[in-house]
Amino acid sequence: MMKVLKYMFFLFLLFSFSASAAESVLIDKVFIEKKARRLTLLSKENVIKTYKIALGRHSEGKKEKDGDNKTPEGICKIDSRNEKSSYHLSLHISYPNESDIKRAKELGVSPGGNIMIHGIRNGFGWLGHFHTWLNWTKGCIAVTNKEIEEIYKLVPNGTVVEIRP
Repeated sequence: MMKVLKYMFFLFLLFSFSASAAESVLIDKVFIEKKARRLTLLSKENVIKTYKIALGRHSEGKKEKDGDNKTPEGICKIDSRNEKSSYHLSLHISYPNESDIKRAKELGVSPGGNIMIHGIRNGFGWLGHFHTWLNWTKGCIAVTNKEIEEIYKLVPNGTVVEIRP
């Protein structure tokens, strides 16, 4: 009996250390590849974790205007977070930037905004990874609720977000 307790205590310490070690990693970049439908967390150019994602319904090409259901491309930052999001949790991306606004103005349209990395709509978390079977957002980047909880803890405001085609 004593051996079993020692073994269980050892496992508890091992898993406790692993979880806290992962949470202490400083994520300095979120890299999103639209075609691969992949989000990667990086620390000093080292891959920490990757996630399968769902994107905007019309995921090909750059976001040009409000309502086009495209996920933007380019460099931005995480500029705020919402723990009371309608999509479990969300991290706001600093889109549009100055060039996006200028391009939209030239086209005579609104560039749109409110682009987030978020979980699944509240009440639908049971979908889990099935949500990645198709692109369903209005331009956001979606992961499972469990994944956004992890990302939310690891990614501070100010983190660079690079979104590539």
